[in-house]
Amino acid sequence: MSYRPQTSSRRSTGRGRRKLHHEKSKGKGQKHRSGGKYLLEENEPPTAEEVVNKVLGRLHSLGSQTFAFSPFSQYFDDWLLSLKSVLSEFELNSAVKVDEAFVKERSKVISDVEGKLGEKRRAEAVLLETTQKLADQNHLLVQIDAEYAAATREMGSKRNGEIKHLTRKVHDFEEELEETNQMKTSIFSPFARRAKSQRVEEVTKKLDAAKSKLESVVKAFEVDQEKLHDEYEERKQAVIEQVRKLEKEIEGLETDRSVEDRRVACEALVNAVEALIKREDSAVS
Repeated sequence: MSYRPQTSSRRSTGRGRRKLHHEKSKGKGQKHRSGGKYLLEENEPPTAEEVVNKVLGRLHSLGSQTFAFSPFSQYFDDWLLSLKSVLSEFELNSAVKVDEAFVKERSKVISDVEGKLGEKRRAEAVLLETTQKLADQNHLLVQIDAEYAAATREMGSKRNGEIKHLTRKVHDFEEELEETNQMKTSIFSPFARRAKSQRVEEVTKKLDAAKSKLESVVKAFEVDQEKLHDEYEERKQAVIEQVRKLEKEIEGLETDRSVEDRRVACEALVNAVEALIKREDSAVS
């Protein structure tokens, strides 16, 4: 992105000189001492040294500036505007003469930092989307827990009902078998003995079948419960891993990663200003 000096900053320099006029109002044409130095007369423009010191100080300040809250990209445009205003005010000041080398270097630095801040802006937008994904995954974890708890309760209710029914049948057959075994038969009645034996055999078969069914149902429920738990753990672990991945991706969301790019840009501009002054001094000498 190309950059052109902004003329509006010249008015701000004038405002600074009006403060000097206020200090001089106590006596026209007099000079006042402040901190061991004489204040400039109202109509005396700043020297080249003062202009340079001012721009270097403001560049150092912009280079060390930190942004308060995420998203940090909300501050980028204002920071760039301040940077360009500082340079514009410097270049339009009559105390310094900007050459082509400086303009070329300044334009490159501005273009580079704009590009890098653009990349940071896009990366931050992605991170904000990742934050929403993380919130969705955390909500999914809560949902998985709730669904597992509901399925476990339903399975337990069904299991308890069926086991209770089969347990009652086993108990009934056991009582029937005991009553049959206690039946008295005459030793002189082979028919009665045979009937009792057949009855015991029938009840025993029913009892064994009921016990086998009860054991089978208990085992089946144990298998189903274990399967339900394994599926729950597998599903939950997959979401947990996704949460950890997303958390790692957004670790830098609360860190202003544009600090270094902005510092480097201001440092490069400081060097460009100093190089310009050296070239001017060489030309004079």
